[in-house]
Amino acid sequence: MTPALAVTKRGRPHVVIIGCGFGGLYAARALRSAPVTVTVIDRTNHHLFQPLLYQVATATLSPADIAQPIRFLLRKQPNTAVILDEVERVDPDRRVVHLTEAGPLSYDYLIVAAGARHSYFGNDGWEAAAPGLKTLDDALEIRRRFLIAFEKAEQCADAAERQAWLTFVVVGGGPTGVELTGIMPGIARLGMRGEFRNADPADIRVVLLEAGPRVLPAFSDRSSARAHADLEALGVDVKVNTMVTGIDASGVRVGEEFLAARTVFWGAGNAASPLARSLGVPLDKAGRVRVNADLSVPGHAGLLVVGDLAAVEQKNGELVPGVAPAAMQEGRWAARNVIRAVSGRQMRPFRYTNKGDLATIGRERAVAEFGNGRLKFGGRLAWMLWLFIHIMYLAGFRNRVIVLMEWAYAYVTYRRGARIIRSSEARPHASLAREAP
Repeated sequence: MTPALAVTKRGRPHVVIIGCGFGGLYAARALRSAPVTVTVIDRTNHHLFQPLLYQVATATLSPADIAQPIRFLLRKQPNTAVILDEVERVDPDRRVVHLTEAGPLSYDYLIVAAGARHSYFGNDGWEAAAPGLKTLDDALEIRRRFLIAFEKAEQCADAAERQAWLTFVVVGGGPTGVELTGIMPGIARLGMRGEFRNADPADIRVVLLEAGPRVLPAFSDRSSARAHADLEALGVDVKVNTMVTGIDASGVRVGEEFLAARTVFWGAGNAASPLARSLGVPLDKAGRVRVNADLSVPGHAGLLVVGDLAAVEQKNGELVPGVAPAAMQEGRWAARNVIRAVSGRQMRPFRYTNKGDLATIGRERAVAEFGNGRLKFGGRLAWMLWLFIHIMYLAGFRNRVIVLMEWAYAYVTYRRGARIIRSSEARPHASLAREAP
């Protein structure tokens, strides 16, 4: 058996962080001056600002606008190393992380922030026809399908087939679904005006399907109703209490009804990273790790889980929501608890602070809730606040400047600066083809 690698420095405890999303990055930064050696492991070389991923998917922003190299972000932390690799499994009893290429890596403390993927609720075969949105690769695939649809419509002689290409269906009325559907009509009707001869982008039909009784279910009834009305004002066909029963390359089936649509996107449901199963600890129905109040895993000293992978129960019995601000807070708290443990002190229970909820719906349309829902408002003020907060939370000064410029350009001209289809994308491999049978 290959001996476990031990990355230590002058006998300092070794802290390993799996994943460099919001939870992992904020944990690593909180350990900057701690008397420990830190190793960050991620399957990609970049930290991704997921809340703006839908804007890459709709050709508003470029991938580099919302991502920064992990090594660059942690370059000023001499106690921190970065490994680009895939984690196969974790052995919490032996305190070893098994990597695909670098081999086993030993640790004294482990913070798991591996995140989540989209869930198809047992219908994994739908993924080929309806990609989800969690990574840059997902966003680029959605962008390709979004742009290609207009090119295919331009080539159609049959009116019904042309309309099928101009019909876009998004499954799931959470923030991802609302953001995607809210931005699409404006891009087609205003941003592509006058560019096509046979197909008119203004004929776009955008459909949002939500299985529950309302969109944005995590928000109040009032904000949800406002979002619903705003989407319809933008031209989105919103269907609630609508359960999808089938998806293929030709469209979506809802009960006995079939909706012809060559482009379908998935925004309904999350599933925790399968890495959680390798821990051999109790999981909830969504595959998340049931952690103690201090974010540690029961029965495994030195093991903490944060972000979308953690089922963290609050005093009121509700779970901490799987949103970016919660992951940031958990990452920082886990790191502070590691510092407490290293110094011989007791780890403290995590307390989530809800700083408010924001969701953008389209141009000058958004909803905001603060003070646990006591303060609710929407419209232009909420939209401007959404813009400001997302600019401030972007990692890196360059990203903030570029995104601000791109937004200003899009606001004034209605044009998107990232509408490029590479030659390899224009003629995709057969496995990615979207042609109807």
